[in-house]
Amino acid sequence: MKKNISIIGAGISGLSAARFLAKTADVVVLEQAEKIGGLVKCDLVSGNLFHKVGGHVFNAKNKAVSEWFWAQFDQEKEFIKAKRNAKILINQKLIGYPIENYLGEFDKETVQNVLADLLKIQNTAPKAPFAYNHFEAFLEGTFGETLYKLYFKPYNQKIWNTDLSLVALEWLEGKLPMPNIQDILLSNIVKEEESDMVHASFYYPKTGGSQFIANRLAQGINIITDQWVSSISLQNGQLLLNASGTADAVIYTGDVRKLSQLIQIEDAALQHALQAVEELKSNGTSNLFCECDDNDLSWLYIPEDFTRAHRIIYTGNFSPANNAGSTRKTCVVEFSGKVPLQEMEEEINKLPGNLRPLQANYEPNSYVVQEKDTRQKITNLKQQLQKHHIYLTGRFAEWEYYNMDKAIEASMILSKNILTP
Repeated sequence: MKKNISIIGAGISGLSAARFLAKTADVVVLEQAEKIGGLVKCDLVSGNLFHKVGGHVFNAKNKAVSEWFWAQFDQEKEFIKAKRNAKILINQKLIGYPIENYLGEFDKETVQNVLADLLKIQNTAPKAPFAYNHFEAFLEGTFGETLYKLYFKPYNQKIWNTDLSLVALEWLEGKLPMPNIQDILLSNIVKEEESDMVHASFYYPKTGGSQFIANRLAQGINIITDQWVSSISLQNGQLLLNASGTADAVIYTGDVRKLSQLIQIEDAALQHALQAVEELKSNGTSNLFCECDDNDLSWLYIPEDFTRAHRIIYTGNFSPANNAGSTRKTCVVEFSGKVPLQEMEEEINKLPGNLRPLQANYEPNSYVVQEKDTRQKITNLKQQLQKHHIYLTGRFAEWEYYNMDKAIEASMILSKNILTP
């Protein structure tokens, strides 16, 4: 007999899990919002495509994920392959990204200080990246004091809005280049592009943006939108959702901190594990969708404190269809936390590109903050939940800073484990 599996959440993680399981199980996806997509949702604003939370693209180094993804799409007809063109705005000048590969774009004194820092690190037995105790120590120990103060500290404090010495390193794997000093010097001398950087190149839908991806993954899947799950309990050996629908297994992709409010199962160890994750930290983002002057950028990072904005995502350059057809492009200006509309509109006047606001969005949770014991808490909770056939996958369920490919990979692994007798 096929298993009955309920998936809570119709973001990339939930939709991917549903497709992996649909051929061998009876699957229903329950989504509290009126529209599917989760963090990758997009809206049309006067003919322009608005990525409401960031700008989501696809690039996978995992062969199995890549092969599965392209089995769902026609790569040549439906996608554009783009090369990442990211810059950093420092002293009103655009510096190449990653910053350590473009030292020649700084003044002589700054370059001398950076080189002195790197030589000092080289002469003091440099550590492997994950041997550092925390994120702050990794940044300063890897790139030196000058680059740390100039870029890495202010930019990361803007994003994470927390003490960087409390942030664990595990989340970082696969997210940033892990260069050694020889790599840095070689890249500056031979002007070699950073090919190992995440999304050095990426694929993006010709039309519809990441919403197109979500919509395609949703095809043929039983999805109920505007469906709030308020309780998960046990009845005669099955899981009972909202005192009505039953399931052999439940996959939860929502905010793990809220799970203790849903699960009504008498199990002391489980309840203790649920309570342990209630205080995990996250940051939300305020996004202002804007028209901007024509440019060839994909991302612009803004470490300096002259503005509260920390980056601009030039989604209008990802595909011509993202713009309404005027001579101007579109972009998303991103701020950490909840920033009033009027303040965002004032802030963009400080930024390049003659920005004109079109629409705003606030997402209460977009960045997860991992501390030293976060992964252990999640691992313990997974073990307790699995006893009752409840599983976690996704950025906020597993408290991992997943990009789209990693979210798909996690759902792929979980689905195989659920189907294994």
